[in-house]
Amino acid sequence: MVYVFLADGFEEVEALAPVDILRRAEVEVKTVGIGSNIIRGSHGIPVITDLDSNEIVLDDNTEMIVLPGGMPGTVNLEKNENVSRAIDFCLKNDKFISAICAAPSILGHKGILDGKKATCFPGFENELGKAVYCSDLVVNDGKITTAKGAGAAVKFGLKLVELLVSKEKSVALEASLQCK
Repeated sequence: MVYVFLADGFEEVEALAPVDILRRAEVEVKTVGIGSNIIRGSHGIPVITDLDSNEIVLDDNTEMIVLPGGMPGTVNLEKNENVSRAIDFCLKNDKFISAICAAPSILGHKGILDGKKATCFPGFENELGKAVYCSDLVVNDGKITTAKGAGAAVKFGLKLVELLVSKEKSVALEASLQCK
């Protein structure tokens, strides 16, 4: 199970492109609303989520969490106890954690990126803690994947497919989506 957390003010492309790509790869994905099942993105698009954050089940079936950026979405994610609990669960249980745009700052504030390669939306570099900043669109270091922003959302989603399914599936999806 992959949980994609959505809080009011999330960046729509950064959340929904990876959800779409993961579902095309037949990965089980649930969108998780913070505080409600209807979450409004940073551009005013309302999204009905699969679950409320109080309904998530963190167990052996949990494979990954995804934290989209956007403002104030990132701030709203960081303030939520269930998001923090999910991050801590993933760390403790060697599960994947992924964040895009401003959301890697959440990981930086928790010290999770210290000594790891990471990227983020320009201007948030100082929020990554002691990460080794990389300017690449998508950066993977072990169980942590970070990405720059909305323009990297498809590549981010493809990297998540590579990690959860296979490189071959990611390459096939990239071709079918006309990314090359």
